Amino acid sequence: MIEKGKISPMQLAIIMHPTIISTAALSVPSITTLTAGIDMWMTPMIASLVGLLTVYIVYRLCLKFPDLTFVQYSQAILGSYAGKAIAIFFSGALIYTNGLVLREYGEFVIGDFLQETPMLFVIACMVAVSGYAVYAGLEVLSRASQILIPAAVLIIFSMVVLMSPGFQVKQMFPILGNGLLPPLLGSIVPSSWFSQFFILSYLLPYVNNRNTVLKWSFISVALVMITLLAINLSVLFMFGTLTQGFNYAFLIAVRYISIADFLEHVESLLMAIWLIGIFIKVALIYYATVLGIAQLAGLANYRPLIVPVGVLTILLSIWVAPNFQELKHILGTSLPFFSLLVQLILPSLLLIAVSVKGAFKR
Repeated sequence: MIEKGKISPMQLAIIMHPTIISTAALSVPSITTLTAGIDMWMTPMIASLVGLLTVYIVYRLCLKFPDLTFVQYSQAILGSYAGKAIAIFFSGALIYTNGLVLREYGEFVIGDFLQETPMLFVIACMVAVSGYAVYAGLEVLSRASQILIPAAVLIIFSMVVLMSPGFQVKQMFPILGNGLLPPLLGSIVPSSWFSQFFILSYLLPYVNNRNTVLKWSFISVALVMITLLAINLSVLFMFGTLTQGFNYAFLIAVRYISIADFLEHVESLLMAIWLIGIFIKVALIYYATVLGIAQLAGLANYRPLIVPVGVLTILLSIWVAPNFQELKHILGTSLPFFSLLVQLILPSLLLIAVSVKGAFKR
């Protein structure tokens, strides 16, 4: 194996939490409000079904190929040429995804905190730090997540509690006033985030106790859903339908926290924990990309690929959209369908193909 480190199922669950939450928490509430209206709070619950399905499909594939990653077993299922073509496509999709994540990160930091700093510098610094984590290996990255992420999640829920004096629960009524269709359509966008549990297909071969891995993966999906639900409800109770007018609704809501003129400017703390989440997400996708390319090329070590893939990701993050409005349009329109195709539908077809192949052999 290229990767020598091992992680536990609990570490796997923890590392996947920021992989979904870090970008979904800030941009998704306003996007879903455009479609779902005041029923946007229920979209994470609907979308989590996609996360559970993705986890189950990846787990079933892992049972059939316990020591292989997605790149390796796609060749075992489809043959050398078709399997390599699929693996190349998925590697490109991961680089594209990381480019989008980095551009979101750059737009957020430049737009709200460091207006005079060049975006290229901000993105390059994040790629450099993430690249160092990837060089250290999966075990180091998972241990960093185990230390940082529980505290970050606790802070998020503490912020929701501190915002509660300004909540107006009446903002969520009437529930399903326009029927079930708006929240169903609104759940398409968060569903694409939940489908990112597909990255488990690159990590499961390195889990040391697979007897409980499905349970912990489902727990991870549930925790992501609960976190997004808490964020959506807090934003809805604060702003109602005005949420759709904010690019980062949760950040705006956190700025309203003021306890006896003593506890204020909590958004700086939100920025800190968001940086932690983005770092984990970028590093994990970065790791999956270089690991997959190394396995595709038959390399003995993925580390020589860290710099070239990092440079390519930086360039793609700049080219992916001309401005923030275009980026937000991509996140709310074409990207969800592309993500669901790549991370849910294609793995499902692979599982069907290997099941049919097994049935014919029997």
